[in-house]
Amino acid sequence: MGLRIHFVVDPHGWCCMGLIVFVWLYNIVIIPKIVLFPHYEEGHIPGILIIIFYGIAIFCLVALVRASITDPGRLPENPKIPHGEREFWELCNKCNLMRPKRSHHCSRCGHCVRRMDHHCPWINNCVGEDNHWLFLQLCFYTELLTSYALMFSFCHYYYFLPLKKRNLDLFLVRHELAIMRLAAFMGITMLVGITGLFYTQLIGIITDTTSIEKMSNCCEEISRPRKPWQQTFSEVFGTRWKILWFIPFRQRQPLRVPYHFANHV
Repeated sequence: MGLRIHFVVDPHGWCCMGLIVFVWLYNIVIIPKIVLFPHYEEGHIPGILIIIFYGIAIFCLVALVRASITDPGRLPENPKIPHGEREFWELCNKCNLMRPKRSHHCSRCGHCVRRMDHHCPWINNCVGEDNHWLFLQLCFYTELLTSYALMFSFCHYYYFLPLKKRNLDLFLVRHELAIMRLAAFMGITMLVGITGLFYTQLIGIITDTTSIEKMSNCCEEISRPRKPWQQTFSEVFGTRWKILWFIPFRQRQPLRVPYHFANHV
């Protein structure tokens, strides 16, 4: 399946995504410059920790960009409905087009999205069937990168040996405390917010329920999983190979699930 670029023209979404990119850049520059490289040069930490930090940062950025520009599952104007699955389609009362059940019309994007979970301003895109897996990876790697940065910030002041070589003429060294406090504030804020979001996303996949379905109370016994968690996660990530669930560089191939099983609501 080829990559389909999806770009949403929304200034509000651009501002939200720009803020995320700023936080990412701030931490990817400040933490290595003040903490990682100086302690590595003095032999306090091994170089593999720096490689891991940049590896997580790259995975996080790739997941962010791909979740933002990947088509979430926009329905075509004249979809081809398989003859045996017509009963599992319905008419959208906003755009007057046929769509599979569990699809939703996004008022901000102006079209229907297959198995839409929600519209996320932080990626300036809907989270739907075709990019939900990337959004989960973004949540995971953001939480991992934030925890990693906060851990090193803590160790820099309370665990590592004091740095001997410090150039006080450098701006970052003179204002280190204020810069690190800002990094810690953004990190804690990001960690708390992303942890709650990631938790609700995981619960939604385990129970095979989207955020929109939860809010509209259209699902009966919403807390009871209808499928094994391995099955629901495999459907979201498009593969049963669990190691591939963590790779944002690949192309997702949707698993073929019968409509009578997938559209249970």
